[in-house]
Amino acid sequence: MKTRAEALKELRRTLTEAGFDTAALDARLLLLTVLGISATDLITWPDTPLTSEQADTLAAFMNRRLAHEPVARIVGEREFWGLPFRLSPETLVPRPDTETLVETVLALLPDRQAPLKVVDFGTGSGCILVALLHELPNATGLGVDLSFGALVTARANAIGNRVGSRCHFALSRWADAIAGRFDLIVSNPPYIASGVIPTLDQEVREHDPRLALDGGSDGLEPYRILLGEAERLLAPGGLLALEIGYDQAEDLESLAGSHGLEVLRIAHDLSGNPRCIAMRRL
Repeated sequence: MKTRAEALKELRRTLTEAGFDTAALDARLLLLTVLGISATDLITWPDTPLTSEQADTLAAFMNRRLAHEPVARIVGEREFWGLPFRLSPETLVPRPDTETLVETVLALLPDRQAPLKVVDFGTGSGCILVALLHELPNATGLGVDLSFGALVTARANAIGNRVGSRCHFALSRWADAIAGRFDLIVSNPPYIASGVIPTLDQEVREHDPRLALDGGSDGLEPYRILLGEAERLLAPGGLLALEIGYDQAEDLESLAGSHGLEVLRIAHDLSGNPRCIAMRRL
């Protein structure tokens, strides 16, 4: 039976030969997940042999990765804002660029101790809402999604990250079933034009839920809905922050003006692309 070190080396070689740029990292994450150990354990006891069950599971994981299933989906978890988030087929894999939205919101809030009411539309795994509640100790949140499976996952993540007592979840098509006023509205809505989805990277088009990708014929339909609801749902002076596609900033600025919203900031992601637009109700 192979040792931990031998299994890691073989898996890394296989993924490298298959053309994966992140082969070394992928191999380590898959092996650590199968073994249920830390990176330190792997370094400390590299010669421990795998059991037959562990070897079979690792082989299955390798085959899934060779089929271009994202590592995060294979291991069932992804870190976001330094917090662990479980995944399900109904949720997107949280991406580092989405942290731009969280950073932007926190930078624009005058008082992080305020008892803010937050709503997150298309909450998915709950990563945005949970990250914000983690930083806003007196805030309460509502996560909204059209997928019941996503809401189950988001609720588990809220509880797991110790903010479950401060948030609720609702099944709704955008704001159709939502009433009341909120100090902060956030969303990472579907913003890919329908016709572009077949051209996306295989890991995205085959493994991310289409419901979380498809933004209609021009990718802007969810924004029209959310901005149209701002007058009804956003408290005076409230903040609306949305993730956007790299080429959508100009369109969103125009939409904001037509809905009586003032654009406060367009924030850029780690690659220098526009990634978040923050607006305020006048």
